[in-house]
Amino acid sequence: MRTAHIALAVALALVFLPLGLAKIATVPFMRQAAAHLDMSLGLYRIIGTLEVAAAAGLLLGLAAAPLGVAAAVGLAVLMGAATVVHLRHGDPPVRALPAAVLALLAVAYAVTG
Repeated sequence: MRTAHIALAVALALVFLPLGLAKIATVPFMRQAAAHLDMSLGLYRIIGTLEVAAAAGLLLGLAAAPLGVAAAVGLAVLMGAATVVHLRHGDPPVRALPAAVLALLAVAYAVTG
């Protein structure tokens, strides 16, 4: 179970650290994504900051389990919200699927912690 926990922490961090940093830096493809979802760049930067904090929390959670569980729960909520935003915006379900899968992976991390 420990191996799965470590693998999930690393995999999620490798996904969310670069995506969060790209949102914070408002690189062109993130500006397009924000515009597509009718979000301000300020809100998108906040989401990016939350993603970077969650990635750090997941990794730090390998040493301090409650921190990792809290980060995973926050990330699951964030990705659940992203799933809803995509669907409410009229995106096809396949566009919301990555966020839903990442939410489930975050829950798996919390459960294995």
